[in-house]
Amino acid sequence: MITTDHTHLVRGFPFPFPADQYRYSTNVEPAEKAVLTAAGQWGRAVVDIDAEYHRELAEREEILRADPSRHAVLPHMRTAAWDAMLHLMRELALARPDAMSLVREDGGSWRWRNQLLGVDRRFVLGDESTLPCEPLRYIAGQVQEDIVLLDQRADALWADAGVVTFAADWSFAFDVGMSFLEIHGPVPRIRAEGVITRAHEFLKRLQPGETYRRTNWTMTVGRRLDVSTERYPEWGPDRETVRRVDDDTFGRLVHLRVEVQHLIRLPESGAVMFLIRTYMLPLEALAAVEEWRSRTAAVLSELPADMADYKGIAKYRDRAAAWLAAREPGTAG
Repeated sequence: MITTDHTHLVRGFPFPFPADQYRYSTNVEPAEKAVLTAAGQWGRAVVDIDAEYHRELAEREEILRADPSRHAVLPHMRTAAWDAMLHLMRELALARPDAMSLVREDGGSWRWRNQLLGVDRRFVLGDESTLPCEPLRYIAGQVQEDIVLLDQRADALWADAGVVTFAADWSFAFDVGMSFLEIHGPVPRIRAEGVITRAHEFLKRLQPGETYRRTNWTMTVGRRLDVSTERYPEWGPDRETVRRVDDDTFGRLVHLRVEVQHLIRLPESGAVMFLIRTYMLPLEALAAVEEWRSRTAAVLSELPADMADYKGIAKYRDRAAAWLAAREPGTAG
């Protein structure tokens, strides 16, 4: 049986594997359509507010206090930051109309309420003095998603603004100002197979207000959202030490980590907003869903070595595959 602590995670988990084999692909689809899974559903809204909301926002604040470089807005992206803030406020209000609202008042000011955080704020669009901080930083404190804003110029996309605290083995501070193609250069296979070029062209063709999504995955040791390269000395050794733990501990520590990535062309600035929401499920909970257990074991067993190495799971993916294959159907331990 799934433990009580994991039930809410399992029900909303975006299981990423439609087949027993995984290869890189654009795998883009229209957003805001619920996806039924073997254990529940996900994907109804662009922003997802779940039981982890307060805990994850508190972790984001702690990370930003310790490392302000996780937040950057280049000067030419200020309009896009306001555009992103307003768009995300609308999405939050759609997702939780019982607790959040955005209203335009007489005189042109706006009123934003977020009862989950005790927020009631009047602001003037474009006037940073009416907010407690820069607009992208402000709204990042109220969504669980990481945010990257891509500027389109010279027939390319550039990562010129964002708030990223839950990166999976990359550094937002390093990537700020780089092009989309440069950022994805280290990923194996995607250039030779044309995946990154197709993705780049798709993003450039996005129309204002269009919203698409895709999933990506890796694995993480421990329930650690921040596995950025800046903190590699803290989490990197886990990939080796987890190989030496007993089976029960292995199942508790190793997590399947899935990103739901939303791609949105903002209507006013024309920037592309890239939202990254991270979900993690330990193998002990994953194994309780038979379809997920058998498929994940198959994917890990077949995954090419260069892809496993890039995802950082080469040292323990064979054990993870064997661990899942050895579980009895419907059990978690």
